[in-house]
Amino acid sequence: MTNACLYSGGMDSTLALHKAIEQGIKIDLLLTMQTENEYSYMFHYPNIDATKLQAEALGIKQIIVKTKGVKEDELRDLEAALVDNEVKLIVSGAIASTYQRDRIDAIAKKHNIKSVTPLWGIAPEKEFAELIEKYEVIIVQVSADGFDESFIGAKLDLGLIERLQKLYQDYGISQLFEGGEAETFVLNAPLFQKRIVIDEADKIWDGKVGRYLIQKARLVEKQ
Repeated sequence: MTNACLYSGGMDSTLALHKAIEQGIKIDLLLTMQTENEYSYMFHYPNIDATKLQAEALGIKQIIVKTKGVKEDELRDLEAALVDNEVKLIVSGAIASTYQRDRIDAIAKKHNIKSVTPLWGIAPEKEFAELIEKYEVIIVQVSADGFDESFIGAKLDLGLIERLQKLYQDYGISQLFEGGEAETFVLNAPLFQKRIVIDEADKIWDGKVGRYLIQKARLVEKQ
C-alpha cells in the first residue's frame, strides 16, 4: 500500500503533508505533476524542478509526472500516475476549491483510494499564523488584479499578509490563492532536514503576470 501526497512545493501541499504526518499517516511518495500549460486548471506551473530539493530535504521518494496540462486530460494523467504507483491513499492541499477536491475524490473513489484533505475549510488567518511561525515561504507567481512586481519573490510575513488582506478587500481575491491568483514555494519547513537557499533566480513581470523562476538553489544546514 502506497500513501502518496500530491506535492507541488507550495505552501498548501507542504502544510497538508505535515498535517497528514502529524495525524500518523506515513507518506511513502511525493507525486508531483509537471504541466506544460502555465495556466493549468489543477496543477502548479513554476519551479517544479526545484521540488527535487524539497523531496531531498524531506527524505521522501518523489516521482515527477509530466502532463500537457490540458483541461480534463491532465486528470487522466493524474489517474494513471496513481494507478501505476499503486497508491491507496492520497493527500492533497485542497482548502476551498471544490473543482480540485471533487475531481481528486472522483478518481480516488473509482480506484478505491482514500482521499485526505487535512486543510479543507481552514481559515486564512489560521494557516498564515502557522506558516509564519514555522515555515519559510515565498511567492513565485502572481496573476490577478492588484498584484504588482513587488510581490514577485516576496517572503510570506506579517507585512505581506496585511497587503494580501488589502487585496482581498479591494479586489476580492482569495487570500489563500484558491482561485490561482498566486503560487508559492516553500524554502524551509519543520520536517525539512535542511533548508533551501536560492543562489540565482529570474524575475519576470509583463505588467499583469509575474514569475520568480529559480535557476540555481541548494540545500544548507539549518541554523
